[in-house]
Amino acid sequence: MLTIFALRGIPEVSPGDDIAALISAALDAEAAANSGEAILRDGDILAVTSKIVSKAEGRLVRADDREDAITAETVRVVASRTHARGVTRIVENKLGLVLAAAGVDSSNTPDGYVLLLPEDPDASARALASALRERFGVIVGVVITDTLGRPWREGQADAAIGAAGIRVLDDLRGSDDANGRRLDATVGATADEIASAADLVKGKSSGLPVAIVRGLAHVVGDLDLPGARMLVRPSADDMFRLGTQEAWDEGYEAGLRAAP
Repeated sequence: MLTIFALRGIPEVSPGDDIAALISAALDAEAAANSGEAILRDGDILAVTSKIVSKAEGRLVRADDREDAITAETVRVVASRTHARGVTRIVENKLGLVLAAAGVDSSNTPDGYVLLLPEDPDASARALASALRERFGVIVGVVITDTLGRPWREGQADAAIGAAGIRVLDDLRGSDDANGRRLDATVGATADEIASAADLVKGKSSGLPVAIVRGLAHVVGDLDLPGARMLVRPSADDMFRLGTQEAWDEGYEAGLRAAP
């Protein structure tokens, strides 16, 4: 049975805070309120909102430098659109993620500041998972989540941008479906599914940045398993790597260069 519940008691996070210590303290408090029964179990997965990781790692930028910060985090512009409120840039950032504004965000941040994503979310996840395994003596996984828009779909959903101690993909290619038909293309994005499910209890404005996902022990494993970077599709394999206007401009310029 799959169970997901939010961990209460995480305080406001500031630069330099030890995320593992804050989560451990919250777990200890929950255990004390629950007749001393340990909260974490073998096979649990913690879904942790990237914002508290970014805050602890000091990834704060003054809000008036937001556009410069977006540019600094950008590797490639996928699409850019001007609208009544300004300009929206969909870009590939340094983590290989394709998202709006390179992930630079002002929600749930101190006044006058915006947040960059963690510099290395997989490394942050490994450090947290290692600390919790040592502290509580249980084998747990960690997924660091962020909210992303989705091509062809309205609304946003949480996805994994960092992971440790779990198998982030469930490769079913070569197996058979329920009717005995061979599966040749099915690879489940397990880490993204965990992130989205956990957001149903974490929410965006409830002050609950950590959730515990229980019932997926079969995907929990060694800390040296590939992280969430494995989920990023290489540009060479991306059939939609540019927005419509950007693709047209690139094709037009290529035609001009090829003209005699």
